[in-house]
Amino acid sequence: MGQAVPAIKAPKAASAADCHTLEQLPNVGPAMARDLRLLGVNHPAQLRGQDAFVLYRALERATGTRQDPCVLDTFYAIVDFMQGASPRPWWAYTAERKRRHGQALGG
Repeated sequence: MGQAVPAIKAPKAASAADCHTLEQLPNVGPAMARDLRLLGVNHPAQLRGQDAFVLYRALERATGTRQDPCVLDTFYAIVDFMQGASPRPWWAYTAERKRRHGQALGG
């Protein structure tokens, strides 16, 4: 029997205008897409104008679990992207998170 061919990941959107599903958002995979849907975010356009920190705290409440600070970094990245920024990796937002929230969130 031959080896299974790995699934090809859906391409990521290069701009907010090109982003039609949560999975097309840079930095978002299936697990993050599920978390966003848990928060009632079903389309990338719903991220425009959102506050990443509010989303982060809402996810903690919805799951009853402390979330890793990199989740907040990802929320910053995707909100920024949907507001017109170029795609950047989530870790590009770590320094900003630390400036805004100090070490209270870890990392």
